[in-house]
Amino acid sequence: MWSKLDDGFHSHPKIRRAGNAAAGLLARLISYAGQHLTDGAILGAVARDYGTAPQLRKLVALGLLHEHGHACPRCAQPGAGDYVVHDFLVSNPSREQVHAGRGKDAQRKRQQRNTSSNQERNASDSPTNPNRTAPQPDTESSPGFGTEAQVSEGRHGGRLAGARVDPTRPDPGTSYRGTNKQAGPLPSEPRIAEPVRPLVDAMTEAGLIVGWELMPADWLLLQALVERCTVPVLVEHARAAWDGARQRPRSARYFLPGWRSLPAIPEGTPSQPAANVVQLRPATTSHTDNLLAGLALLEQEGLA
Repeated sequence: MWSKLDDGFHSHPKIRRAGNAAAGLLARLISYAGQHLTDGAILGAVARDYGTAPQLRKLVALGLLHEHGHACPRCAQPGAGDYVVHDFLVSNPSREQVHAGRGKDAQRKRQQRNTSSNQERNASDSPTNPNRTAPQPDTESSPGFGTEAQVSEGRHGGRLAGARVDPTRPDPGTSYRGTNKQAGPLPSEPRIAEPVRPLVDAMTEAGLIVGWELMPADWLLLQALVERCTVPVLVEHARAAWDGARQRPRSARYFLPGWRSLPAIPEGTPSQPAANVVQLRPATTSHTDNLLAGLALLEQEGLA
């Protein structure tokens, strides 16, 4: 906070009559009132600590300071034994004005900080920002299935003869990483768990392009499902789930709950039905039986 003195203070007739000592005391009292936002009020103890009694009497006599009970209509009444600087609020802002100005300054600074923070955030999120960190794929590997990312890529070079073409689905011959968003050619073909590769290939050939970033337990469960239900049954069920989904599935995890609920194919049942035979599913078992069977398979692998 700044306290103001009129530029004619040094030569004002009352200041000349007060003398340098009393004038210096008055300047100190004005500074004190400005610092503590007293609107010109001066505690008697402060005034007596800064100056002598004769100096204070001289300032009061000249009307530069007012004691309690003064008759100046423009100045407030101080407490008993205290003083008030004459016309302090003529040159200096009041306590309320200072607080209002500080509040506006604080609000303006907050807005400036928010604007600067938003600009920095937008710049960091901009696609053209060279320092922007791109999301990294999950590189968790499955023991026994290799350490490379486990992603289905649609490994066949061209479209199968006689295959259905759906313009809303991606071309099985196009490489994809993780999701159905088209990506560029990969430096090397990812490795899929070998026991599950027939299912991945069949899903790709059927146009059911999904990501295969799975946990180790999921790979073991898929291996058990392939042996239990056969690849054609799993692909048929996935096709029905794909067609009935509100949004196109992006991960093989989408099909796991439905696949786990499928019953086992009895021994001796052909894995591929004849052309003139309508395939029938065996009688369904309870969800609890299927869950117990899946857990038993995982226990055999030592992961349950």
